[in-house]
Amino acid sequence: MEILLYLATACLVLFMILATYDGFYLHIFKYELFNWQESIFEHKTYAIRAVLFPLIVWLLFINETSFIDFLIGIALVTLDLIVLGIDAYSEKESRSFKGGLPKWEYIIQLFSNAFHFSAIILVLALKLAISESSIIFVGHLAASQAKDLFLFTSVNVVPGAVLLALLHFLLIARKPQFICNTYRNKITCC
Repeated sequence: MEILLYLATACLVLFMILATYDGFYLHIFKYELFNWQESIFEHKTYAIRAVLFPLIVWLLFINETSFIDFLIGIALVTLDLIVLGIDAYSEKESRSFKGGLPKWEYIIQLFSNAFHFSAIILVLALKLAISESSIIFVGHLAASQAKDLFLFTSVNVVPGAVLLALLHFLLIARKPQFICNTYRNKITCC
């Protein structure tokens, strides 16, 4: 069990690094997708997924006591998969102003999503037990250093994920876009 917790922690950290690079630096800072009419829909799908992520982490990774919360978390993962599919389907049109999605960014998104869903699958493997006749919700994980590291990491990714989700949603509106563009134009390094 401990190896699954360490693997889930590693997947969560790798996802957060890649998702922050892709979702903040590339989408908001470098390409300013919220400013392009072709990519508004993509920006909205990222905003939805950005909101779903901290909820999934809270309900599946951190909260151990409630079976109802666990089921809600599973429903949000299903919704996340649907939104991901919609985003992937619309990606070509969304990036027409740039000649399409760069291959290297596509690779970053593939790895990011692989780590995201790997962490979720590992958590599901930890919280569900299979007997001869049924699947049982385990809930509490045994106390260990691996569990402590996993919970510490999970709790500490939530604030940053919430901020990124808030930023995505704010940039759907014109006034926050104007403010962001004003300050973005003053930065020349990246």
